[in-house]
Amino acid sequence: MPTTVTLADVTDLADFANSRPHLPERAVERTRYRTIWISDVHLGTRGCNAGMLIDFLDHVDSDTMYLVGDIVDGWRLRRKFYWPAAHSDVVWRLLKRAGRGTRMIFIPGNHDEAFRQFCGLDFGGIAIRRNAIHVTADGRRLLVLHGDEFDAITLAHRWLAHVGDTAYSLLMLANRAVNAFRRRFGLPYWSLSKHAKARVKNAVAFISRFEEIVAEAAGARGVDGVVCGHIHTAEMRTIGDIAYFNDGDWVESATALVEHVDGRMEIVHWAEVMARREAAAVLAIAA
Repeated sequence: MPTTVTLADVTDLADFANSRPHLPERAVERTRYRTIWISDVHLGTRGCNAGMLIDFLDHVDSDTMYLVGDIVDGWRLRRKFYWPAAHSDVVWRLLKRAGRGTRMIFIPGNHDEAFRQFCGLDFGGIAIRRNAIHVTADGRRLLVLHGDEFDAITLAHRWLAHVGDTAYSLLMLANRAVNAFRRRFGLPYWSLSKHAKARVKNAVAFISRFEEIVAEAAGARGVDGVVCGHIHTAEMRTIGDIAYFNDGDWVESATALVEHVDGRMEIVHWAEVMARREAAAVLAIAA
């Protein structure tokens, strides 16, 4: 496997960043944060909510942005190529953000693990790292990693992880059908898969155990907290003395973790933000 990045690779990214996107950036007022974390976008899959992520990127800005793994779904792309224009528009916006001076750190996950061979290098202004330490405005040290290294299924039973990925794809197919129906009747986005996971005892137990293991590992490294992705479940809670944060995903819940200028952390549920914005627009027209 190649271990270096060629000048041609960097040039191609630079040319792409300077090209015109299929969907131009919207000229709207942006909410500015100190830091933004997103993960589990799964570009290259039909389940990716690229449209919502584009809307998010057009309405927010930050000094630093972490891409916490599974941004591109290499597993699915190897089986069947799927890459609509909206997925290129997401990549364009991320590269453009780096070009405008945002500090961008990409921590590859298990679905885009091919990028792990480039850890320590920079692509188009995006630093690729295996993990990172983030210091918040109020002085807390947070370990940032994808989290698959703490998933026993991914580590010890890779074949089972792929089987689970196929089952998850079927669930997401049902999720798209449900939301197509809801859009037809003017209803906001709702995650069927998130609803199912919250009510399946084994899924709840797995998520809880995963969070505890990640927090324990972070504590062993002497940090104050940890930020991860991987399990597609946005969460903020304290486990022992460790602050645990999961930024969620852009397949099921369309969530991001943000740090305000004073160090306060928040999970942003973008489907809810869009629904409030649309409701406000309807009221403004009615008035």
